[in-house]
Amino acid sequence: MNNFNFFSPTFFVFGKGRENEAGKYVKRFGGTKVLIHFGSGSVIKSGLLARVKASLKAENIYFTELGGVQPNPRSGLVYKGIEICKKENIDFVLAVGGGSAIDSAKAIALGALYEGDFWDFYEGKQIEKALPVATILTISAAGSEGSMGTVITHENGMLKRAANGEPLRPVFSILNPELTCTLPNYQTACGATDMMAHVMERYFTNTKNVEITDRLCEGILLTIINETPKALSKPNDYEARANLMWAGMVAHNDTCGVGREDDWSSHNMEHELSGLYDVTHGAGLAVMFPAWMKYVMHQNVMLFAQFAVRVWGCEMDFENPENTARQGIECYEKFMNSIGMPIRFSELGAKSEDIPTLVKTMGLGKNTLGSFVKLTEEDVAKIYELAV
Repeated sequence: MNNFNFFSPTFFVFGKGRENEAGKYVKRFGGTKVLIHFGSGSVIKSGLLARVKASLKAENIYFTELGGVQPNPRSGLVYKGIEICKKENIDFVLAVGGGSAIDSAKAIALGALYEGDFWDFYEGKQIEKALPVATILTISAAGSEGSMGTVITHENGMLKRAANGEPLRPVFSILNPELTCTLPNYQTACGATDMMAHVMERYFTNTKNVEITDRLCEGILLTIINETPKALSKPNDYEARANLMWAGMVAHNDTCGVGREDDWSSHNMEHELSGLYDVTHGAGLAVMFPAWMKYVMHQNVMLFAQFAVRVWGCEMDFENPENTARQGIECYEKFMNSIGMPIRFSELGAKSEDIPTLVKTMGLGKNTLGSFVKLTEEDVAKIYELAV
């Protein structure tokens, strides 16, 4: 196990009706002028936004609002939010929605305290400060409600990039599983796929003797595999929704990643897909992850065999562990299909002739991608080809 530092200070407020306490927690964490940031009309139609506003009014907290966040959140709205924050001296950003709204809120919180272009942080500038961010989660997926990460698509070139820093961890997050019950099945499945990918980016590692986090990863994966079909068949199954909601948070606040080297190749390759085609992140991951696994499996066949046995219940072939490893990947693909996810380029509307563009836009040059296997531009192109 590697040396590590781990600090995850987010205060979680979990359960039915807890969004009605938003104002109390904004006040507790020092907010006096709040920007409420959200996505489409769903938070309005459901009455969620009205309940949040009422809770802020009850605490005499000033607020303004900015809606319109899209999936794969865009830079244009971030610039608009930064302008509002600076003009109105906003000191707290409250995201109401899923990962896109939260990621956009984090970007606004970064830019509000910065004199330059917020995009500098998505090109590698170190993050030192941001406005406090809090979240009211409406979809179990990205884990941004407990993580220090944010992903934004810049409309100049449709570049999708990530930024990470401790100041971006939400000060509090309200998680009411009931708010996810009205999601379309496709969005629920995309969310589950994203969660699984967050775990697997950490699970497939070159770090040895990390049994504790191996088992944590496997337990989270088993929970998602067990609970997702329940939520899809019975959308109002509160217990299934509750387990998925907490799994999504634990999958990405790095509880299961401490002490081990992680990878993130599949995420970066998917970012190029969703940047070019504007596909849902989870759907893109369902296509890219098995392609990556097939390409890098021989780096540690026994780890992939362990994944097959412990997560998918495969029988271990001791004479030929590669058979077991491949069976585990097949089980993953079958599960993706069973919950309505794509596993091939064509199902996303992606085209093989665009692979050179995807590779070029990534901008690797002579650098490499990932850590489990350090991938060159040639390797990345071959993985995309495996996904066709």
